[in-house]
Amino acid sequence: MLNFRKLFKSFGYALEGLHYSFKYNQNIKIHTLVALIILIAGFLLKLTRSDFFDVCILIVLVLAAEMINTSIEEVINLLVNEHRLEAKIAKDVSAGMVLLISILAAIIGIFIFLPHILSFFK
Repeated sequence: MLNFRKLFKSFGYALEGLHYSFKYNQNIKIHTLVALIILIAGFLLKLTRSDFFDVCILIVLVLAAEMINTSIEEVINLLVNEHRLEAKIAKDVSAGMVLLISILAAIIGIFIFLPHILSFFK
């Protein structure tokens, strides 16, 4: 049987995590600003529904990767007080994940937006 009270608490914790991420994480703020600019550009360039959907998926992937990165960094900060190579590696690999996903999103974004931009200037 579903425990709805526990379920609602879980949603509350998830919302707290989103709130923390967007309030205190500088990189998520930057990604969000870029995402808003991209969404506005998508509306102005009249992206197809499919293209717009793809862009939204990419935005969520980048934000989710940044949140995973933040989680990993916070746990490492909690567990490791001194500078350790293993902690650095974990943080660097986590940041690399965000970079990799962001680069992929940018490349796919170029393929999605470029035809619309070129037709806009014709």
